Amino acid sequence: MSLDFYQDQPHACSYLEGRRARNIYPDPTKPASKALYSQLIEHGFRRSGDHIYRPFCPDCDACVPVRIDVNNFRPNRSQRRCLNKNRDIEMKVRPAEFHFEHFALYSRYLAGRHPGGGMDNPTTDSYINFLTSSWCDTAFIEFRLGEKLVALAVTDFINQGASAFYTFFDPAMDKRSLGTFAILKQIELVRNYGLSWLYLGYWIEESPKMRYKTKFSALEAYRSKWRKVDKNFE
Repeated sequence: MSLDFYQDQPHACSYLEGRRARNIYPDPTKPASKALYSQLIEHGFRRSGDHIYRPFCPDCDACVPVRIDVNNFRPNRSQRRCLNKNRDIEMKVRPAEFHFEHFALYSRYLAGRHPGGGMDNPTTDSYINFLTSSWCDTAFIEFRLGEKLVALAVTDFINQGASAFYTFFDPAMDKRSLGTFAILKQIELVRNYGLSWLYLGYWIEESPKMRYKTKFSALEAYRSKWRKVDKNFE
């Protein structure tokens, strides 16, 4: 099947202050599917709600798609400490459905971690429209300390792996490094499912919020093709 792509108008970059950004999108009249997304994510695309996109800025290539080769991943010392610190947290894979408990945690996370970022004060509609999709195979992965929900990872499953779409957690539990823990458990889950890759979205060297992605071993970056990141890990 041939597929046309369209580019949007310049808009404020959501990652780098003061820059203008543009995205490309597959033809919106063609139905999206897990199979199509599995192909497009191989070429650096992501989704937001039902929409599939990829940054395509004429004067900037700061957004670099990255993924982890889960079968060759080895946790470093800090990540092993993170796993050990959170060994009392239980993980459960659930369908991507609205639950007020999830939404309340999401709201607290945005208020605590991203105040004034444009996503705080979410509505139930904006929450579900952002995180879920009518065509994507998405799971909500709960992390609980006893009965308390402390984190939730939104994970998209594709043909060859999974995409770590979004993670939110209790902002009062910073010392547990729950964002890192969620990625480590997703790596474990993907490996147990017999899949190969965990996609982490875009790494942006100039964005402090994105630098954590290079702390994971067996990392690959997409620059016209996937290449191993040449970096020494602890």
